[in-house]
Amino acid sequence: MKKIVIIDYGLGNLRSVRKGLEHAGADVLISSDPSEILGADGVILPGVGAFRDAMKNIQGLLGTINSYVGSGKPMLGICLGQQILMSRSEEGGHTEGLGLIKGSVLRFPHSDLKVPHMGWNSIGMTRQHPFFEGIPDNTYVYFVHSYYVDTAGSNALAVCEYGTKFAASVVNNAGNVIGTQFHPEKSGDTGLRMLRNFVNMC
Repeated sequence: MKKIVIIDYGLGNLRSVRKGLEHAGADVLISSDPSEILGADGVILPGVGAFRDAMKNIQGLLGTINSYVGSGKPMLGICLGQQILMSRSEEGGHTEGLGLIKGSVLRFPHSDLKVPHMGWNSIGMTRQHPFFEGIPDNTYVYFVHSYYVDTAGSNALAVCEYGTKFAASVVNNAGNVIGTQFHPEKSGDTGLRMLRNFVNMC
């Protein structure tokens, strides 16, 4: 059974992510222990809240995360967890991110659309990746966010449109660090299939 560690850094919807992964057949541990993280087959970086708070809380684990990513094993960032993978965010003033994927986190422009972007929206696949194995193009997933990721097309696995086109899912150059702006654990059978795909990647 694959051992998946959900990193606990004080911000995250940990229980529903855990349930989704257990449903996908993984042995799941919620932990902030570096040895547990480095020993995992796969790591989840969850996140609900503000970018600045996330980066403050996760400072003590930066070396662990970089070592884990360098090992080539898979890591999945969900929602705010995707955003902190990026270079920087304009939320709460300029804040540096983990820099695992080049790009910026920007607030949705003022328009006649409600912010946060909340609810179901379709995503368009831009390239193939094992994480989206068996997931049809233009499938609907669940979002809750006021900021979006702006990155190079080569880093986007899927895009979504909400007043502006943004990266709904991202990947690093090596292909082992993935992010989703949406919540797979709240996206029904489609999201569970993605989590199962992640477990299979580990």
